[in-house]
Amino acid sequence: MVFIGVAILFFCLIVGMPVFFAFLASAMWFIFIGDVSPTFMIPYGLNKISGTVLFAIPLFVIAGGLMAKGNIADKMIDLVEDFVGRVRGGLGVVATISCAIFGSVTGSACATLTCIGSIMFPRFIRANYPMGHCAALLASTAVLGMLIPPSAIMILYSWAGGQSVLASFLSTVIPGIMLTALISFLNCYMLRNNKEILVTSSDAAPTSSDFEKTLQMMEKKQQEKFSLFRSKKFKAIPALLMPIIVLGGIYSGIMTPTEAAAVSVIYALPVGMFIYKGITLNGLRETLIDGVMSTGAIMIMLFSCSVISRIYIMNDLPQEILKVLYSISTNKYVILFMLNIFMIILGMLMDDCSACVLATPILLPIVLEIGVSPVHFAAILGVNLGLGNITPPCAPLLYLSSSISKTSINDMLRPTCTFILFGWLPILALTTYVPALSMWLPRLILGIK
Repeated sequence: MVFIGVAILFFCLIVGMPVFFAFLASAMWFIFIGDVSPTFMIPYGLNKISGTVLFAIPLFVIAGGLMAKGNIADKMIDLVEDFVGRVRGGLGVVATISCAIFGSVTGSACATLTCIGSIMFPRFIRANYPMGHCAALLASTAVLGMLIPPSAIMILYSWAGGQSVLASFLSTVIPGIMLTALISFLNCYMLRNNKEILVTSSDAAPTSSDFEKTLQMMEKKQQEKFSLFRSKKFKAIPALLMPIIVLGGIYSGIMTPTEAAAVSVIYALPVGMFIYKGITLNGLRETLIDGVMSTGAIMIMLFSCSVISRIYIMNDLPQEILKVLYSISTNKYVILFMLNIFMIILGMLMDDCSACVLATPILLPIVLEIGVSPVHFAAILGVNLGLGNITPPCAPLLYLSSSISKTSINDMLRPTCTFILFGWLPILALTTYVPALSMWLPRLILGIK
């Protein structure tokens, strides 16, 4: 009977029904057959979403909105561009690193893609970058917000699985950094022969007749460039301090993730309003309204998801799945391979938060049964859901990036597949089968075995 409920859920998701209604339809099946009572479901769901750790999510959402409207993200991008933006394909590296930095504060892939995309796509157009490549790149790197902590996904994983938030954060740091570096390299390699891309320096060599004049011009440009760099560097200090304060507070133990989220809002407001002068009272009102609307949608989703996952657990779905897996193979690595496929499909069909809250209570008992650490599984889950969000044909982040960039999905498919095959899949394999990548920092800092 439990598999019929799961089949109803996946059928509703495949036909495009909103996630909340898909969960509700699956729950109605169990009510219909008499396995669960509505008087149990509602109090349980309300009790689950009353945890204080969940306050961090709307606060990070609001902080992301303040960074976008307050020009804080722009200053971060300007600073990164001064270091890596002067080479062919350098703007792609700027976008990748900016997504990692911005995602480390907001923890949201959609917020990262919306903010960084709105800033970077006009720059890509001015520099004659192929927009199909750029839209695919932004979709692939916006997901770094799931891996570079503090991540909303890891907060939800810790909440749903009863794990340490800090340990979950630390587990995704090395995979996130490796993925950032690998995608940056792939971006430059894919654009290496594109001569239409504009860069700030010229490839033409000076002639001997005007050598002195050229030398003087180069010297003057170098001085202007150095002066401009110093100016941008100075202006970017308040923006750069934000992730340092948030991450430093969490990792040093001075602040909990929820307190760090509150500090990020308190810090972003005066910086964006008085230093960068990007936030007006009307903009602040819009940011708060957007934050409230996002929070409401997230809470409804968490309520429905926590209820349906509890129903599945009461009907022994984890053990039923384990029986099916054992009937195929009892090898730990084969089971992990099959679970990876399941999580990628889950990430394709629903948003990252819903997939995380649904998958954690169902799959965590299974991986514990085969001897996988829950901290290690946090990293596996994060990489899988990120990959699922950009994997065709569903790929919710690809469609969002297509909408923001006004680029056809067909133009994005080839570069997306390249990023998946040579970027995401190798990192997923390493994260899954080399536990030291995700366990080293938790062991070093927290002493987790």
